[in-house]
Parts: sequence; structure tokens; C-alpha cells
Amino acid sequence: MKKIGFLSFGHWTDSPGSQVRSAADSLLQSIELAVAAEELGADGAYFRVHHFARQLSSPFPLLAAIGARTRTIEIGTAVIDMRYENPLYMAEDAGAADIIAGGRLQLGISRGSPEQVIDGWRHFGYAPAEGESDADMARRHAEAFLDRLKGEGFAKPNPRPMFPNPPGLLRVEPHSNGLRDRIWWGAGSDATARWAATLGVNLQSSTLKFDESGEPLHIQQRKQIEAYHEAWKEAGHARTPRVSVSRSIFPLVDERDRAYFGREGRDRDQIGYIDANTRAIFGRSYAAEPDVIVKELAADEAIAAADTLLVTVPNTLGVDYNAHVIENILRHVAPELGWR
Repeated sequence: MKKIGFLSFGHWTDSPGSQVRSAADSLLQSIELAVAAEELGADGAYFRVHHFARQLSSPFPLLAAIGARTRTIEIGTAVIDMRYENPLYMAEDAGAADIIAGGRLQLGISRGSPEQVIDGWRHFGYAPAEGESDADMARRHAEAFLDRLKGEGFAKPNPRPMFPNPPGLLRVEPHSNGLRDRIWWGAGSDATARWAATLGVNLQSSTLKFDESGEPLHIQQRKQIEAYHEAWKEAGHARTPRVSVSRSIFPLVDERDRAYFGREGRDRDQIGYIDANTRAIFGRSYAAEPDVIVKELAADEAIAAADTLLVTVPNTLGVDYNAHVIENILRHVAPELGWR
């Protein structure tokens, strides 16, 4: 058995053929796709967060709205860039959204990725401390956020408060019990996967990873997952962690699928640079007849090592088509691989 969810970047564009032409379209269609995915039996609705871009950016209003419209599906991010976040305010927002959703949030966070603007986090009021990199700052924000999710008091109460206080130090409210165990780290390297394990958070391994060995992505990710599990065991955490990988999967079952993806050219990994010094490997797309995809996915070592698969969706093609893609995976692919 494997949990299967979708991952949307929430792009909007007024280019020809786009069904998502504004921020309103992107947000409202994200809610509708989550509702449709739950009805189809999918396990998760996840969203990417990018600032200064025509994509989804402020996740908590969206997650709360989906939580109010759905009942069973996991609702998450992959990922929130912690360079931009106030850890305490984020703990409040996350607690509120998780309570609305009935404890279904699965929040992926990370140090971030290449941005639309130079040092965009500075415009949000954040800057690395002396001797820190922006990645160090993101990890510092993440640690502070995780600490606040424990629900322990830390702030000295006013002796003459406006409203009565409970005894002792105060915490941020609302607090949602259990959310701390549902935080994930989006790791681009083996080292950050091991760091995530020491923190006791789940692991998200995306369709992009630092190229650390020259091997195919799925092998590098499988080794990353193994390193994570080894570090988790060494840390002595009591619970069993979760691990997700993301893939682009398009079963070709009708003429629409063949028109959109029948000539999909990314049938092998791609190599690129996410900055001047960092070589990265990007995952291939799986676009073929269902029986072919089943054989190809069965050979993907990272998917086999993970308990959760996030399927990236082409959200600008609209809710109906993306629900069709999700249904095809759940109906024609997942059962053949023993995931359902």
C-alpha cells in the first residue's frame, strides 16, 4: 500500500490554452481539485509555495479553506520556503489551519529554491545573521518553528493582562496537538536528509536533487532515503517516519492524454544548475500507455523506498483534466503495482 496525492504549483497565466488565468482561478481551482481528488480516493492534496511569482504563495488561507471543504484527504505543502517565514506567526497559522482541517495538515518546509527576485526574503524583513548563509537562516527559522509546535510555554505573562491567563509561561495559540509529527523537510542532498532525521521530521524528496554521484535520480533518491532512515534510527526517535517522492506521471488512456503528453520528451533525467555552483539532477516524466508506465514505475527504486507518492499535476489544464489524470493513476496504475 502507498499513499498517493497530487502536488500543484498553482501556476496562472493568460496564455492561450490556460484554464487558470488569474490568482482567483488558481486558488479556487486548487480547492475544487482537492475536493475532486478526495472523491476519487486520493490520499493527499499538496501545494508548492513560491513568492514573487504567478503561483501559489500564501499557503495557510488555502489549506484552511480546503480543510473546511473536505473530510479525509491529507492537506499539505511541498514546500514552504523558511527563509520567508516568521516561526511564531507560522505556528499560529499552522495551528489554526490544522484545527479547521481536523488534524490533517502535512506541512513540507525547506531552505528554499532559486527565486524570482534577488534575496526576496529581505523584502519580507529577514536577513541572515552575521556569519550565516540564507540556508542557515532557513534552518534556524525551521528549528524555532518546530520548537513552538511542541506546545510548551515560553513567554512571560503580563501581570495585569486584558484577559485571564492560565498558570505558567504562555505559548502561541491556537496549538494543535500532533502537528509537530506531521512536519516534513524537503531535502535536496543526503546531508540535509540526515539533518531532517535528527530533528525528527518526515522527508520529502522531490523531482530535483543535488547531483552527488552521477547516478540516475531514482537511485540517488533511494540512497538518500536509506541515509535518512539510518540517521533516524541513530537518533532514537520513537515513531516511524514518513517519506515521499514526487513524480510526473501521465497515463495515456484517451485522445486528450495523447494530445497533451503523447510526445512528452522527458523520458530520461535531466541535468542542470540551480545556481552557479550547484549541479542538480531533474527527474524524468512518465508518459505512456498504462501497462508501460506500470513496468517503468516498478523499476523506480526511490518510489519503492517511499511510503508516499506525490504526483505533480499540470494545473493550468483545469480541474476536470487534472482530476482525470489522478483518476487514471488510481484506476489503471496503482492497483497493478500493489499500491491499492
